[in-house]
Amino acid sequence: MLGITKGRVTQIRSTAPGAERVIFGVGPVSVGVPYRYQSTDRERPLIAAEGAQTGDQLEQLLGALSFEVTRYQIEPDRSEVPAGDTIVVCGPKSAPVGADLLGRDPVLAIVEAEGRWWIEHQTTGERYGSPSDDSAGRDADVAYVAAHRMDDRVIVHIAGIHAIGSLGAAHYPTTHLADVYREVGEKSFSLAVRADYDGLTITGSELAAGPYVW
Repeated sequence: MLGITKGRVTQIRSTAPGAERVIFGVGPVSVGVPYRYQSTDRERPLIAAEGAQTGDQLEQLLGALSFEVTRYQIEPDRSEVPAGDTIVVCGPKSAPVGADLLGRDPVLAIVEAEGRWWIEHQTTGERYGSPSDDSAGRDADVAYVAAHRMDDRVIVHIAGIHAIGSLGAAHYPTTHLADVYREVGEKSFSLAVRADYDGLTITGSELAAGPYVW
């Protein structure tokens, strides 16, 4: 089940295209999700259910914002970002392109410490971890989101601490895109999103940190 209801799509379309759509560029926009190889009877590419659903939700959101959308897969050894406006859903370990994009962010980073992954503010050292990794193990995750403006295009980068976190990051702009735009305008930025989930359904999402303009 996608996180955007039919009523919400109708609401977006009734007011779109709004100025906030520029966060994703001018379009068309390509959406990429990672796959990994899994060996069963033979080695074959596998896209996690959370990744596939994240791509679907982003495609639905972009379509509601009147963008033409295409999809692509991110290979485990991919280091290049495709041409044009694009959304890259990829953690630093999924493919080199994820680590390279994170390296361009002067404010937030994703680091491994104490046996788990964190989103870390590089100046203050404040960290945001996945609640699912806490001792209580709550059904919630956090995700990193950034928009890089370079070479007359926009590269949006999404990386959940876990795959479900990326789905939460895709859920957040369905109700908060205009709020983010009011704070960042047409500048590069990064932020962290916290999302609650029930299975593969995002039940709520909120800003955990940022947005930080750079």
